[in-house]
Amino acid sequence: MTDDLASRLTNPSLLIALLVAVAVFATLYTIVVPLFERNDLNKRMKAVSTERDQIRARERARMNSETGRGTLRNTDSSSASKIVERFNLRKALVDENTVGRLKTAGLRSTNALNTFLAARFVLPFVFLTLASIWIFAFHNLHERPFAVRLLAAIVAGYIGFYLPNIYVSNRISKRQLSIRRAWPDALDLMLICVESGMSIEAAMRRVADEMATQSPDLAEEMVLTTAELSFLQDRRLAYENLGNRTQLETVKSVCQALVQAERYGTPIGQALRVLAQESRDERMNAAEKKAAALPPKLTVPMILFFLPVLIAVILGPAGMRVSDRF
Repeated sequence: MTDDLASRLTNPSLLIALLVAVAVFATLYTIVVPLFERNDLNKRMKAVSTERDQIRARERARMNSETGRGTLRNTDSSSASKIVERFNLRKALVDENTVGRLKTAGLRSTNALNTFLAARFVLPFVFLTLASIWIFAFHNLHERPFAVRLLAAIVAGYIGFYLPNIYVSNRISKRQLSIRRAWPDALDLMLICVESGMSIEAAMRRVADEMATQSPDLAEEMVLTTAELSFLQDRRLAYENLGNRTQLETVKSVCQALVQAERYGTPIGQALRVLAQESRDERMNAAEKKAAALPPKLTVPMILFFLPVLIAVILGPAGMRVSDRF
């Protein structure tokens, strides 16, 4: 029975039908999903408001612990939290960069950390089990030695272990790209607000409202920075947290300029004007670098796809005449 099932699953006609079904589904998904896609800006702003409440609760908890009146604690009874606590995954998998990477990816809640750790613990076993079933139960790779098949199953387990890291890295790249593209415009708007007499908190809040459609990620970070400026005792920490969450040098330089302006009382407008121009020049240099790297990248596709067609078009008639004559 197992051999019959394996022969059916490895039937080329069945595999082709499955691939065609997947292609049709992907095409329909690509066309239909944008039509029903909703703007998640309100959801993002609600998440930032939740983060603001957490900052308020954390500061109150710190004050209560200093005065000896008790502390505030968050209890998370989710299954991911139970897995983390049961196997002590925080001690085994969390290092000094894990929480920072999750914040850079926009995953700031405690539940996000628990879900990440639980995924790193569970997915290797899931991938290892699926790969073992596919290899040994369905008799795939049966022509290979046993050591090779066992190695393939172990490699699948390693892929499951590193898959959450790949997902977080992908989110970080997309988030940083969105912030990097919108940052010069945000600095220009912040400069206009500051020179019109608004405070830095009000300017960030107004810029967050204006930039919400262009870059929701940048709007989240600015609203969160505004909340930290309101609740943290040291305003320098709010600016440093913004730079640490984004992990972008342009944002860190602006945060350093704001810290110096807070400390020494220097005017913010001139610093913002210079930094906005530098950010815009850096964005233009990055675009020019990509444009300059395009011709070498097009060399291989042109050799593989264009030259054979040109050769066939140019030499085809001559080859047909030669074949007709001889």
